[in-house]
Amino acid sequence: MWNGAQNGTHSVGESSSSTSMSSQQDVEDDRMIAAVLSEEYAKLDGAVGRRLSSLASIPHVPRINTFIPDFNDASLDHQRLLQRLNIYGLYEVKVSGDGNCQFRALSDQMYKSPEYHKHVRKDIVKQLKDYRTLYEGYVPMKYKRYYKKMAKSGEWGDHITLQAAADKFAAKICLLTSFRDTCFIEIIPRSQAPKRELWLSFWSEVHYNSLYEIRDAPPHPKPKKKHWLF
Repeated sequence: MWNGAQNGTHSVGESSSSTSMSSQQDVEDDRMIAAVLSEEYAKLDGAVGRRLSSLASIPHVPRINTFIPDFNDASLDHQRLLQRLNIYGLYEVKVSGDGNCQFRALSDQMYKSPEYHKHVRKDIVKQLKDYRTLYEGYVPMKYKRYYKKMAKSGEWGDHITLQAAADKFAAKICLLTSFRDTCFIEIIPRSQAPKRELWLSFWSEVHYNSLYEIRDAPPHPKPKKKHWLF
């Protein structure tokens, strides 16, 4: 009886090890595909920037999310954003409003797919952990608690994670916003010149989508989940 139990445990262990190796291989395959896509689409960087070169940006201040608008305010903001997209001839690729929208939008800009958002989040959280002194002063809570919370799928990204993304990916991140007095925000990497531009729309302080010139917009399926307001 004991030998049978021992053999059974050994079999389960082998199965668990095999599953773990398979899962790890899937992650590595995803990373390789993402890297290839990133190189393939890098030539498109800057297209939106050329179209919006006349806009004046305001300085970016990293901060956590503190305000969620009500339905009426958010609806007015969305109309304002749609008008701006129309004026500048831009197409908004909508990503799921599942709490991962910032990371999905960044993934779409880098890899032309929002589905690499988990890898994007993981890289940003690693940046937060490895360079604590750059970001800790903007976090009004225990810093370890902050980055552990941010590591969870569904946790909303904020202006601190945007700065960490700009630093990690050597990217100038440009936000076309829905705000009445602030149309355009730029986030610049702190310690190096940007090697690419990532363009996002930023709606009502809580939702991000990916931006392209209309002629350059790749085909995208509709997001599975609607925005949090609807």
